Amino acid sequence: LGDVYKRQIQWVRDELRFISESRDAEYYASKVPDTGGVYLVPAFTGLGAPYWDMYARGTVVGLTRGTTRAHLCRAALEGIAYQTADLIAAMERDAGRPIQSLRVDGGASVSDFMMQYQADLLGVPVERPAVVETTAWGAACLAGLGAGLWHSPQEIAREGAPGRVYYPKTDRRREYTRWQKALERAKAWEEA
Repeated sequence: LGDVYKRQIQWVRDELRFISESRDAEYYASKVPDTGGVYLVPAFTGLGAPYWDMYARGTVVGLTRGTTRAHLCRAALEGIAYQTADLIAAMERDAGRPIQSLRVDGGASVSDFMMQYQADLLGVPVERPAVVETTAWGAACLAGLGAGLWHSPQEIAREGAPGRVYYPKTDRRREYTRWQKALERAKAWEEA
């Protein structure tokens, strides 16, 4: 969902011009206690997994006169967490068992707000490594092994800095139910 994060936050930054830099979304999101009932479904080009609806379109629901930039920034970040929860729920159904924790990396994982919200939503710990660009880190480690800087993968693991774990603090079932209602509004918007 890294691409979803990138596209959604870029939209808030470049098209709505609510923020100057992508990291500002977290700043504004933290300024309000909730979204004020606003939900943003980022179906800009339809919905991918697990929905598979190419006719879906993006929606913003729950707007009132009291809705601010901060509410919309928060709704954008929460929308990514909801999509992740939907995808994980589908994976859990397929696997026949619940996840025990979620390991994250990449651009979206740098948002402390979003990682805490994800942990609350899933009800499991969310683990972020110290180095969030794990693909690049893995390539560097393989190169280091080849060059003899390390002699085994276990040696690399012992040297790794600990990351951060976000533990669930709040029950988000009510918000998730409302997300699903907003999601239904976005589905099949364009007729075939």
